[in-house]
Amino acid sequence: MTSFEAAEPPGPIESEPTTEALAQQARRAVEALARLSDPAAFSELLRLSALVGECLGVSARSLADGGSWANVAEVAGVTRQAAWSRWRSETP
Repeated sequence: MTSFEAAEPPGPIESEPTTEALAQQARRAVEALARLSDPAAFSELLRLSALVGECLGVSARSLADGGSWANVAEVAGVTRQAAWSRWRSETP
C-alpha cells in the first residue's frame, strides 16, 4: 500500500457562519445571561453592552467605507448626518 492510498479523503469544507446564525447565537447568550440572578452575569451584560457599542461604530465605519454614510443611515433608520455624527472615527 502506498502512502496516498491510505490517506483519508478530505472532509467537507466548513463554511463561515451566516450573519443570521451569529446574531441568533448572540441573542441566546445575552438572553441567558439576563435570566440569571447573578451579579457576575449582570457585570458581563454591562461589558457586552460596551463592546456592542464599540462594534457598532466599527461596523458603521466599515459600511460607510464600502459605500456611503447614506447606507449606514438607511440601515440605522436615522439621517445621514446623525449616522456620521454618532459613528465617525474620532481619530484624524
